[in-house]
Amino acid sequence: MTVELEEFEPGRWRVLKTRFLAPVSDLPCPQIISDIMPPTEQVDGRFYESKSAFRAVGRANGLIEVGNEKLPPRTRATDNPLVKKRRRETIAKAVEQFKAGTVRTGRP
Repeated sequence: MTVELEEFEPGRWRVLKTRFLAPVSDLPCPQIISDIMPPTEQVDGRFYESKSAFRAVGRANGLIEVGNEKLPPRTRATDNPLVKKRRRETIAKAVEQFKAGTVRTGRP
């Protein structure tokens, strides 16, 4: 088995592999999301073809677009001092029982 190498920088070599280029779009900026959408009815009874106008009307009426709502930050259970204290007590009790021989490990 022979391996072909290619020099990609002066003095640096790598194994020559077939490389596939990502498909290139004919659009000038393929990563930009368009503001145009098919005519869609909003709660005010009008049809909108602009996503930004559609969303603005929804926000003005107090609606939340599913998937774009901001969730409140979750608090960790360990932030509560009482939970920390109980966990430490439970671990200390388990260690004491193990040392006393009343609790076995899961091994034979």
